[in-house]
Amino acid sequence: MSETPAAPQGDLTLRTPAMPRDANAAGDIFGGWVMAQMDSASGIRAAERARGRVVTAAVKEMAFAKPVKIGDTLCVYTRIQRVGRTSIVLKVEAWAQRYLSDVMEMVTSADFVMVALDATGRPTPVPPEA
Repeated sequence: MSETPAAPQGDLTLRTPAMPRDANAAGDIFGGWVMAQMDSASGIRAAERARGRVVTAAVKEMAFAKPVKIGDTLCVYTRIQRVGRTSIVLKVEAWAQRYLSDVMEMVTSADFVMVALDATGRPTPVPPEA
């Protein structure tokens, strides 16, 4: 991961508490759970922009800088970087709001590539912005 920003970049798209069922025996939240939350946030934001169904096509280079612990609130921020013909590339940041505090620490970030689909499941053009 490159230099950690002092504050989240993008729009807050998802907030969810990290629970014991999402953790290993040491109380660290599974990286796969964090990635799933980021994927969900990407889907929300991309579907709004595409005004329809989207799927994840790729996730580019994710590295974890800090752990998420039980009780933290995972805050996922998204920003659209680029809109192609059928794809939307989003920069997604995951931040941990530490349990019972205002302290926010960046956990990881990645580029998510989402593809717009039509009713038959085939790639479809992303409509122009409204």
